[in-house]
Amino acid sequence: MPRNGYGHMVLDDYVAQVRAINADRAKRLSSIRTPKEAFAYRDEVREAIDKAHGPWPRKTPLNARVGGAVEHRHCRIEKILFESRPGCWVTAHLYIPHRLDGPAPGVIGSCGHAAEGKNAPLYQAFCQRLARNGFVVLIYDPFNQGERDQYYALHSRESVRSSTHAHNMMGKQLELVGEWFGAWRAWDGIRALDYLLTRPEVDPARVGLTGNSGGGTMTSWIWPVEERFTMAAPSCFVTTFAANLENELPADAEQYPPGVIGAGLDMADFFIARAPAPVILLGQAHCFFDRRGLEQAHSEIRRFYDLIGAPANATDLFIGPEGHGFFHHNQEAMVQFFATHAGIQQVVHLKNAEALDADALNVTPKGEVIPEGAIPIYDLIAQKADALAGKRENLDKDQLSQRVQTLLNLPANRALPHYRCLRGTTEGGARLARYAVETEGNIRAIMRKRLPDPAYSHTLDVEREIHLYLPHISAEVDLLEDPMARSLKEQYPLYALDVRGLGESLADDERDFFHPYGNDYMCNGYGLMLGQSFLGRRVRDVLSTLDLLVDEGAETIHLYGRGQGAIHALFAGFLHPAITAVTLKNYPPSYRAWTQTPLVSWPVANIPRGVLTSFDLPDLMVALDKKLELMQPWGPDMSEIKDEDPQMNAGMSP
Repeated sequence: MPRNGYGHMVLDDYVAQVRAINADRAKRLSSIRTPKEAFAYRDEVREAIDKAHGPWPRKTPLNARVGGAVEHRHCRIEKILFESRPGCWVTAHLYIPHRLDGPAPGVIGSCGHAAEGKNAPLYQAFCQRLARNGFVVLIYDPFNQGERDQYYALHSRESVRSSTHAHNMMGKQLELVGEWFGAWRAWDGIRALDYLLTRPEVDPARVGLTGNSGGGTMTSWIWPVEERFTMAAPSCFVTTFAANLENELPADAEQYPPGVIGAGLDMADFFIARAPAPVILLGQAHCFFDRRGLEQAHSEIRRFYDLIGAPANATDLFIGPEGHGFFHHNQEAMVQFFATHAGIQQVVHLKNAEALDADALNVTPKGEVIPEGAIPIYDLIAQKADALAGKRENLDKDQLSQRVQTLLNLPANRALPHYRCLRGTTEGGARLARYAVETEGNIRAIMRKRLPDPAYSHTLDVEREIHLYLPHISAEVDLLEDPMARSLKEQYPLYALDVRGLGESLADDERDFFHPYGNDYMCNGYGLMLGQSFLGRRVRDVLSTLDLLVDEGAETIHLYGRGQGAIHALFAGFLHPAITAVTLKNYPPSYRAWTQTPLVSWPVANIPRGVLTSFDLPDLMVALDKKLELMQPWGPDMSEIKDEDPQMNAGMSP
């Protein structure tokens, strides 16, 4: 294992940023005294939330059809199939109470991350409780749950075996084309509402939205952008963004709305955005979503509602006695709240819900939409990437440089970093000096240097010609194990750099670095919400270190990168004027290639959000021209591409 004495450095840096933003937000909220000021704040919040979702796709025909029904003692359950966007089929159940006297209140149910989707017993239960009380309920399957396995045709699929891992895979590929998976999920919910409102059984003036966990997420995200909903009840999701970060709780790809923290928002603002529409926040006493954050969110919403003169019952909080889950206490609190605001006088408590057999409930013949002609999401992403490649403009070097800096959120000017001389170390019989380069705030990139004899490890003495190596995961490991790194170490007084979150600042995490919910993944997610680029901040570490080396006397700089380090080296080599030569080993030939395959092994932290809207890696390679040497490329699965492998050219810019 590599040395990692800075395991909480990156996390603590994000905590400090989020706390500072939250402090400003708290001052702003406390300064609001009048309804006029409150509504002005609400309008700002709505704008930031709309921006996070991005432009919505054009609404296309739902092409909905009913594929049979199941009779239940309290309701009829129709099997619904509709198309949320061309080729994207959604399976759903419509619960219609028996003996309706006229248009009834409706509810959209959003599923949590249960593999069974709408067929999960707890989700059947809340639909039955609502139907028993006169609500028409439409509950739909999310991507890769229930009947919507997007990887149905794949033989090797271990990396997307669970729905949450699959969601992170989809989210990663959508980042390449500048889209957020949460918006794709929200769009399914919006189109589900479109279908529900076509039904004559439903009163459009009384429509609720509810869900637990991942369904609580979608309730929170959809609620502020879809005003046709008149009441909401998210369960086991709402807390504060800071609580999840401080508790080291990674979220799913759809749970990182881009830019919202940077815009000064917290989770409560997604409900303030619809004030004074009725909302109840549901939680559990022992849920992993911190109940302190839930109570804080409700307190902020309650004060805001009071400011604008909302009725006392327009917002409420209920915390059940269980762990994470939509158990009957929370379901009954949700039903009671919806009944109150739908004008239902008497609530009937359903003691025991009946879990029906999944085979009887399936909408499609095989229980999967792909065999029925649905287009997998990865093919839809590939189509978007192809369209972007076809219309990207040709950029000159200055234009490309500006696009790169903008996409990586790099500052226009960098201050020369301070450095610390750390304790040296001995590896493989060679003495290495170590330096902490303070690249930004409390962030330190750790640089090591193989020393010549005599060895002076407490000063930084920079040669006129230097060689700087950027590792895949750890400089310490690469210098011992990678043939290119070992060869360079033997030939030169080699410098090697661990950027933030790699090598000596790898997080203290028992999970593998490439785990779908590792610290690297979580920090990238918070970077997105802050409106930053985690990749860009790593590239900044390299650029600042290069500034330091040049200031200390370097005139000729050979830059090397392997794996993830190759991506850092390519960007830094393109942007920094002092670079003489760039050598990339185990590099990705293009980002577009990552959209032309169902599965991508590279971590999401290597993606600048929306990169394929502006440029691709070959554009940088062409700009480097004769400075660049390429060795042993890696494909989307992070394995070496053979000369005859079609992946070698897949996704290259036209």
